[in-house]
Amino acid sequence: MRQAADSSLAARAADKLLGVMLIAVSAASFGAMAIFTHYAYASGANVVGLLIVRFVIAAASLMAVMRVRRIGIPPWSRVVGLAAMGGIGYAGQSFAFFTALNYAPASLVALLLYLYPMFVTVLAAIFLRERLTTTAIIALVLCSVGAGLTVGGAGLSGGSLLGIGLGVASAVIYSIYITVGARVTRGLDPLACTTVICTAAAVVYTGMALLGAPAHLPGSFSGWAAALAIAGLSTVVAILTFFAGLQKLGAAQASMLSTLEPVVTVLLAALLLGESIAPMQMAGGALILAGVLWLTRADAKPTGHTADDMA
Repeated sequence: MRQAADSSLAARAADKLLGVMLIAVSAASFGAMAIFTHYAYASGANVVGLLIVRFVIAAASLMAVMRVRRIGIPPWSRVVGLAAMGGIGYAGQSFAFFTALNYAPASLVALLLYLYPMFVTVLAAIFLRERLTTTAIIALVLCSVGAGLTVGGAGLSGGSLLGIGLGVASAVIYSIYITVGARVTRGLDPLACTTVICTAAAVVYTGMALLGAPAHLPGSFSGWAAALAIAGLSTVVAILTFFAGLQKLGAAQASMLSTLEPVVTVLLAALLLGESIAPMQMAGGALILAGVLWLTRADAKPTGHTADDMA
């Protein structure tokens, strides 16, 4: 009996470790996206062209995974709402995020995006009637002070007002998208939801190009490698590993581990792009992450990635 109990504990420990590794892979994959974007832009790609590549490849890949796993599409009555999330919310957030990378350092944009858990908490309290706890209020104060320091230190690291504005806009749009998604995706398979959302975003950006919006694709092998990495690693692999880790760890722990994302971006930006981080900005980023960790530590609901979350 004791041997069986020990074996069960060892199995659970191994399963938890696997979950941690899967979420770490997901966070690192998402965190590297801003770096890949820098190399894609350097090869001549622009926002619309890069997002066409990202969403078309991601949507096709996720459809293939759904087929292999025999997952059906959501009911048509729900597809309209999911398509609106993808074509308006996800497409808008991605446009703001990828455009911000043209005007501000990747490290700054990543830190500003991670203000979205704070915005989600406020919106959920207003529109979803979720209780604003003491824990949430402390987290909001930490994130607010952190945001002030991060933006204040941005001038020391080359961030323009437009880049900062787009970074914050990305977080705001993302928070609205998540708040709406809490209702639209309820009871649906998360992979099926994400596939519909990515497909809708792909249709929007392809349509923009067909209607005359400039869509410049990468102009070199390295640029295409970066674009494919955004679609394959930073979208498809990041989504699938997050879902797999979520099943093993639960929402709260998965959300906490997801705060590795901006850390990965900041480190890679310093190592590969030579970006410097002002002390004030570093302190602000630390407070933002501390606020997110404080919020997720005592809350079972995810304020990190949702079932349909991709930056």
